[in-house]
Amino acid sequence: MAYNQLLANRIRELLQDLEGIEEKEMFGGLCFLLKDKMFVAVIKEEMMCRIDPAFYEEAIEKPGCHEMVFTGKASKGWVMIDDSGLKTVNDYKYWIGLAVDYNQHAKSSKKKKK
Repeated sequence: MAYNQLLANRIRELLQDLEGIEEKEMFGGLCFLLKDKMFVAVIKEEMMCRIDPAFYEEAIEKPGCHEMVFTGKASKGWVMIDDSGLKTVNDYKYWIGLAVDYNQHAKSSKKKKK
């Protein structure tokens, strides 16, 4: 597996009290889903979070946070956080908290059966 297992385990620990969490290996990493919507992932050595796009510009100014670039362009509402932004448990809680909060408003990408 091409993602940081220690980072994945730290995230698991912080998500253990939330109901409805699923894990799926996707995009060469490990994705965490809440209510069938991806909200946090481990991609290589970084944590990816789905946050409110209205907070995006402010978020990428924070230490260790940068744009998530997929297929050559930045995906607004998705950020990557490297280890310089994940030094304490409170750093993890901050980013995961943003992702959990936005999850209730985020649209699901799951296709509905007709």
